[in-house]
Amino acid sequence: MDFQSSSEFNDAPQMLPPPPGTFVDREELIQHVGDFAVSQGYVVTIKQSKRDRVVVLGCDRGGVYRNRRKPVDESSAESLRRRKTGSRLTNCPFEAVGKKDDGLWKLSIKNGAHNHEPLKDLSEHPSARRFTEREVLLIKEMTEAGLKPRQILKRLRQSNPELLSTPKHVYNVKAKLRQGNVTVCPLGDVLLREDYHRPFERRVVRVRNFKSLRPQKTAVRNNYQSVMEPSWRQRNPPRVPNLIGGRFVDSKSLTSIDVVNPATQLIVSQVPLSTNEEVRAAVFAAKRAFSSWRNTPVTNRQRIMFKFQELIRRDMDKLAMEITSEHGKTLTDAYNDVLRGLEIVEHACGVATLQIGEFVSNISNGVDTYSIREPLGVCAGICSFDFPAMTPLWMFPIAVTCGNTFILKPSEKVPGAAVILAELAVEAGLPNGVLNIVHGTDDIINAICDDDDVKAIALVGPNSCNIGAKNHAVVMPDASIDATLSALVAAGFGGAGQKCMALTTVVYVGSITPWEDKLVEHAKAIKVNAGTESNADLGPVPGYENGNFIGPTILSDVTVNMECYKEDVFGPVLLCMQVLPLISFSVGSHISKLVFVVKLHIFVSQAESIDEAIEIVNRNRRGSGASIFTTSAVAARKFQIEIAVGQVGINVPISVQPPFTLFTSSKPCFAGDLNCDGKGGIHFYTQIKTVTQQWKDLPGNVETPTSNSNGESLQLLNS
Repeated sequence: MDFQSSSEFNDAPQMLPPPPGTFVDREELIQHVGDFAVSQGYVVTIKQSKRDRVVVLGCDRGGVYRNRRKPVDESSAESLRRRKTGSRLTNCPFEAVGKKDDGLWKLSIKNGAHNHEPLKDLSEHPSARRFTEREVLLIKEMTEAGLKPRQILKRLRQSNPELLSTPKHVYNVKAKLRQGNVTVCPLGDVLLREDYHRPFERRVVRVRNFKSLRPQKTAVRNNYQSVMEPSWRQRNPPRVPNLIGGRFVDSKSLTSIDVVNPATQLIVSQVPLSTNEEVRAAVFAAKRAFSSWRNTPVTNRQRIMFKFQELIRRDMDKLAMEITSEHGKTLTDAYNDVLRGLEIVEHACGVATLQIGEFVSNISNGVDTYSIREPLGVCAGICSFDFPAMTPLWMFPIAVTCGNTFILKPSEKVPGAAVILAELAVEAGLPNGVLNIVHGTDDIINAICDDDDVKAIALVGPNSCNIGAKNHAVVMPDASIDATLSALVAAGFGGAGQKCMALTTVVYVGSITPWEDKLVEHAKAIKVNAGTESNADLGPVPGYENGNFIGPTILSDVTVNMECYKEDVFGPVLLCMQVLPLISFSVGSHISKLVFVVKLHIFVSQAESIDEAIEIVNRNRRGSGASIFTTSAVAARKFQIEIAVGQVGINVPISVQPPFTLFTSSKPCFAGDLNCDGKGGIHFYTQIKTVTQQWKDLPGNVETPTSNSNGESLQLLNS
């Protein structure tokens, strides 16, 4: 066969191949090649694919034919042969290869040349005439209603005036539907046999051995909410996705953990146990995004946080319901969970003023020095389950606004709120790779901690980390009874006691008798029910027989040698020892006794004096804070000075501090040197750089001697 000479295209504009690089997954690599191809005037097609190993991309000429001009001296037979062969498409030699290597996909260009002119108008390419999934679903429905192709096309153009398809294309789709080559799912999902689907915006393409990427698809940020729900939401139950490089993707792992609603025992979702390769991909995406993100003006980063907090307020109901369905806390507690986290986002909106360094002028003759705060790089956060929204918001808003990129590992027990927050952050304008999410358990935590590219890790977890705490309340004989009881019940039983700031131990100075019966009465008044019920004070009992419900528990006569005092109980319980009967609830024709004693405890001890009470508190190594309830300023001041905890409450319980203050603890329940949230988070996620400069026209080398205020010669030390 006589192929057209490549010299015919010497005068044509050159179409460059995409730059090689490394990508977090196959889809990102394909999108990179496809987007670059569009900018150069050609359309990319998948020629060969082994989904988990290699993908070969070629050029889809899309109707660009060879020159069929007949030479003057050709015989008629030869002319006929050339005309027939010349009417066929010529394969373009362009070829790009993507291969998976150590969890990442690497692009190489095997042949970057083309043998045709660039497309002047990409809308003329056949791939531009394909229908969206929604349009295919409408074609199916209108066909069943008896409409003809021209009528169908007319109605489709009412919602999409730029639709380039013809009645013939509608007819072809109808034929494929009849033949079973296209399946339309109830949610509008379109499945083609042996077909490639682009994530979040899949398109119907011709059933053939290779698939063209839509030329209109450019480097627009992930518009995954624009047309259809992503595939992970269409599962029943849904499988929460990872967020890697700006894309929500299903984990390659086949192993999942069920997320169960504690009120009903129904499965809410499934959490994948992500692979170490996916952790490396997330770290790579974060590291790649860091250089451009750190150079983004801080005012621009703040604007994203302003938009982020606006979106959180918009979806407050959605977040609270997700928290209640996964965690079990009441809707009121769930709203408070989100609101406390929202305070951190609002604090991040003003981070520019908190990153201001210091400047000292003329420390020597013509020498100035100043310090600046710079981001660290890739940071990570590992979350506990007690505050599904607040804990992630403690971490990544401050970190990314300071210029870092972030990898979040939500609690595998309550992942939903973190995913919703990530969706909102992307919607607010956070660039691809700045925030990443990887789900899993201990293996994923270890992989994050072992990665040398991760510069800082914020962890809220059990045992010796931020979450475990044995906080005390010392009640003096002169304390106001009503106010003290209200505070003890709220701080001891609120949030089912599943929070690090819960008051778990009450130490009475003097006799317990005046308090005991009234405390029991207050505990009995607490309504235990599903968190979604409007009258619930304490989430996950009657009416929800399959749920995990535990009433408030009071243990009296506890000593420091008891196991319940030494260890964290961290949950809602009503255990009645000695004088307190077991509380029963009547449900229908049976009695449901609250005997599942795992959560909410108030431990009651008795001391003879305030000195003994302070000694009890100070001997416990697990306290983040302690409160005293008294009307004596002398006792309160003595307690404030002598108590060895980081947070002290006087006639109030201890609580999570506002973001413009510092969370503090002097006990092992806090490990580390800095806090990750609020004001302390600015210091945690940045590092100081000191610059000394001299701008001076000198004939030779710059002099290094300096002098102090007395004129004595000093030297700038070089180390």
